[in-house]
Amino acid sequence: MPESPDAYPVSERNKVRRLHERGRYDRESVHAILDAAMVAHIAYVIDGQPYCTPTAFWREGEHLYWHGSSASRMLRSQRGGLPVCLTVTHLDSLVLARCGFNHSVDYRSAMCFGTAQIIDDPAEKTRALDAMIDRFYPDRNATLRPSTAQELKATTVIGMAIEQASGKIRNKGVGDEEEDYALPIYAARVPVRTVIGAAEPCPRMPAGVPYPEGLAGFTPGRRLDELMLENQRKKYGAE
Repeated sequence: MPESPDAYPVSERNKVRRLHERGRYDRESVHAILDAAMVAHIAYVIDGQPYCTPTAFWREGEHLYWHGSSASRMLRSQRGGLPVCLTVTHLDSLVLARCGFNHSVDYRSAMCFGTAQIIDDPAEKTRALDAMIDRFYPDRNATLRPSTAQELKATTVIGMAIEQASGKIRNKGVGDEEEDYALPIYAARVPVRTVIGAAEPCPRMPAGVPYPEGLAGFTPGRRLDELMLENQRKKYGAE
């Protein structure tokens, strides 16, 4: 596939092999999958042992960031740079077909490759942590108590430039063999959604504290992936 500024380069590392027609390499598709999520899984190898860690993450342009405890084995191992694979998956529906082989799920997934580095600069580290809060909860950071030096010391921030990436999407619903459609067997797509629930205010919150304007999008019943994508664009614009 020819290289393009609008798509990630394709190699043996990120090429979609099975059902390649579902593959996506354009930045718009990959970024949309990433930006609709709050949690990613980070896969890496330390001393020959594979690990995979779930963590909150966010994207700024061609960089991905995540954070964790300074005592984390994974984070300590990344100080000199560690190759990682970051993945995100959205489960969109369950697919019941007319034979077991054709049962499936509709999904959106992304896989990103790069070298993770610890963010050591104190100013950049603080900026990144503030950006994380505002990316998930618009304009919230300005209303919060600043983190203490000890709190910042206990937190490590990781950054990774996206070297290569690929997305994979299935959204076809039931896909049976042509001769099976006439069989009297129940078949259906069952949508799966993660939705926002009603807020449960802290019982120790002082009386009269107003609901933040930045949380206006957190309405009960709204899809989380749609809200996360909206909040990403509020923070960083359409990119």
